[in-house]
Amino acid sequence: MSEAAILEVVRRNFGDHLILGEEGGIIGDTLSDYLWCIDPLDGTTNFAHGYPSFAVSVGVLFQGNPAAASVVEFAGGPMAWNTRTFSATAGGGAFCNGQKIHASPTAQLSDHVEQSLLVTGFGYEHDDPWATNIELFKEFTDVSRGVRRPGAAAVDVCHVALGIVEAYWEYRLKPWDMAAGVLIVEEAGGTVSRMDGGKFCVFDRSVLVSNGALHAKMIDLIVFIMQLLERIAPATEN
Repeated sequence: MSEAAILEVVRRNFGDHLILGEEGGIIGDTLSDYLWCIDPLDGTTNFAHGYPSFAVSVGVLFQGNPAAASVVEFAGGPMAWNTRTFSATAGGGAFCNGQKIHASPTAQLSDHVEQSLLVTGFGYEHDDPWATNIELFKEFTDVSRGVRRPGAAAVDVCHVALGIVEAYWEYRLKPWDMAAGVLIVEEAGGTVSRMDGGKFCVFDRSVLVSNGALHAKMIDLIVFIMQLLERIAPATEN
């Protein structure tokens, strides 16, 4: 129902745009300069259990670059439900419930992670990337204030933008997981790349998001631990 409601609005107002939905796949004009990436429910397991970390995520790309984004996070939990609406436009800043937001200043004067709270995620399949990320989880738990795993990628990225965590990484994501969040965090002053440090696009299969100050150190640690990520497939897959 969520995706259908979003599709109705987009198709009514932007009928010549291309749409990529988690549930509906590709719809519309494949020659369009615009691509809407829609995740009608990010954090499905959390939603099913009433756990407060799930969201609706919509990102718009123009000629492959993030142009506009919105993520509605459902927070609080039973008897305390509330929402936070994150939004951004390219060059226009990032906002939460209408107020401008900025990534955390933690470690601005240092490249250390000891004072930082980090976030990651794990896919459903217990394959090589899952095992690799367990090793990263262990390492970053040892060198930071802690690592959390809430279970909704769009929410995790927005929390970096909000400044309540300093960095997030994950493997094997889809365009609809990242299209909105990466623009929001960049407009909040954060940094986005692949986990190997390469330039990120929403079709890549690994992502590292940070407040910017920690980014180079996070990449150094990841590359050192995993020996240039040799244990997994290339960051970008066809």
